[in-house]
Amino acid sequence: MSKYVGGALIPTLKIDRGDRSNLAFQLTVALRNLILSGDLATGTRLPASRTLARDQGVSRTTVISAFEQLAAEGLLDSRIGAGTYVSAGLRTPRQTTVEEARPVEELPHLARLGAGVREPFAPRLGHPPVPRAFVTGMPAFDAFPVALWSRISSQYWRENRASIMSYPDAAGLHELRQAICQHLSANRGLVCEPEHVFIFSGAQDAFTQLARMLVNPGDRVWLENPGAIGARNAFLSCGAEPVAVPVDEEGIDVEAGLSAAPDFRIAFVTPAYQHPLGVTMSLERRMQLLDAADRAGAFIVEDDYVGEFHYGETTLPPLKTLDGGQRVIYVGTFSKTLFPAVRLGFAVMPPALAPMIERTLAAIAHGVTHSVQGIVARFITEGHFAAHIRRMRGIYAARRDALLDAAARDLAGRLAVRWTETGFHTVAMIADGGPEEWALAKAAGDAGLALTPLSRYALEPIARRGVALGFSAVPPVEIERGVKALAAVIDRLAP
Repeated sequence: MSKYVGGALIPTLKIDRGDRSNLAFQLTVALRNLILSGDLATGTRLPASRTLARDQGVSRTTVISAFEQLAAEGLLDSRIGAGTYVSAGLRTPRQTTVEEARPVEELPHLARLGAGVREPFAPRLGHPPVPRAFVTGMPAFDAFPVALWSRISSQYWRENRASIMSYPDAAGLHELRQAICQHLSANRGLVCEPEHVFIFSGAQDAFTQLARMLVNPGDRVWLENPGAIGARNAFLSCGAEPVAVPVDEEGIDVEAGLSAAPDFRIAFVTPAYQHPLGVTMSLERRMQLLDAADRAGAFIVEDDYVGEFHYGETTLPPLKTLDGGQRVIYVGTFSKTLFPAVRLGFAVMPPALAPMIERTLAAIAHGVTHSVQGIVARFITEGHFAAHIRRMRGIYAARRDALLDAAARDLAGRLAVRWTETGFHTVAMIADGGPEEWALAKAAGDAGLALTPLSRYALEPIARRGVALGFSAVPPVEIERGVKALAAVIDRLAP
């Protein structure tokens, strides 16, 4: 800062004559900002009141008023016969050196999670969330009935303001809870009552809230290995001890889980379409899991994230339909059936848990926006949701066929692409002698494709070498182009 006998030059200090606020107030705010930002360093002498008044074109009284206010705040020191200075004891952000700053992870008052998310946590998205060949978990934006959605939204917003603009019920809008029950009964064979259905800001929010309410630090939680990353992170964030349970062609290996942790508190599973391997849990394995939960006094969290999208003739109903012991918490999401930005999920609780869940959510949760719930409820009750699901099944089946046909033609000998009758993606195993899966994923990303290595989903190392190939997000022509591009990438990486 340049100095002269009249005090510091302050070229950035400006008074806005177009501003209707008091000039003394403006000058006070401007000087305060310069001091707190460090632009006027501690110990700096300010110009004399007459000098500053002349420089700014204001009265001396205005300057004196500003100086007095800042002195009262402890930012300025006035010394008789010596002038006005920025307080010597003041510490501003700019004056804290790198050496003096304490690393965040060393701060004593941060929780384990806040101090730094580390392994075995993993980012939930390994690619930019935009539609492109082989992106996973993304519905077809191009096929969504936007005009219909807009019409229903417009109708909703013309209703009574008191009902649509008030604070939402933390448990969820009754109309939506009832509509979900009706849909699950008709389309998934799952019978439930509205008071047992709770609405969340997406399935991930449901997992996090359930973990907070059901898991104590150190509780052992079975997690499919490989398995869903978001659910894993939710339980880890609450201090759970993760138990990596292998997955075979029948789903989670219950015997392996019991061998590792017979005293488990929660088992997280994806029975309809195991994430990411794509196997469907067999009936025998489902009964084993229910029996294990009964004996351990544990709960099962069933994530039915794409159960609506089955392209074969028959499918097993949700695990919860077999739940005689009332151990299963069924979680669904509208992010896949509608679109991710809707941020809406739900959980069907065992009746014995429902009162506790309702009390806890009422105490700590904010609820989901009324408008989103109300629009989705109307979308369901007017029959649009069921029609949308039926239409999308046909679209996704065609995109799956495009992937499988193109893979048989262009990826033979490079990748073994698995047949699938459910979901938004399939898996492709890398042939012997083929590229390392992470190297393949990176090279594919450079080519504009989205590949996710199977090991990314693993809590503990797995023997499988492969990648997940999504087919839901883009039309068949883009899938076919993507397959050709992927074949070229593999050939470039070949020894």
